[in-house]
Amino acid sequence: MIESILYAILGGALIGLASSWFLYAKGRIAGISGIVGGLLGVWDSNSSWKLTFLIGLLLGGGLLVLMFPQAIVPPTGRSIYFVAAAGLLVGFGTRLGNGCTSGHGVCGLSRFSTRSLIATCTFMLTGFITATIMGVL
Repeated sequence: MIESILYAILGGALIGLASSWFLYAKGRIAGISGIVGGLLGVWDSNSSWKLTFLIGLLLGGGLLVLMFPQAIVPPTGRSIYFVAAAGLLVGFGTRLGNGCTSGHGVCGLSRFSTRSLIATCTFMLTGFITATIMGVL
């Protein structure tokens, strides 16, 4: 129990440090949906750093799985189609909310953005309701 709490604290600190460094170094918010969404359009002068950022996220996740395979566990009891549909709905939600939890929750809240506070509370409330409903079904 204590070990998982320490991992959560360490992970949160690393995310905060990385997003702060990114804001300092690039002058940009580390909002994943905005970065990925920017790669889906026309290639421009910002596309190369966005692609590098995305590759770094994927490599970091892959390295984590190699070093600590128990850290990321695939969902059980749900089909791959259900998980894919959930992912698409999350993508739709980030478009609808003009950002994702990384952009609003990590970067926006640290800048005292009212819009990000409202968006993050909406994300969390919706997540709580959905998890409760899905736990019952």
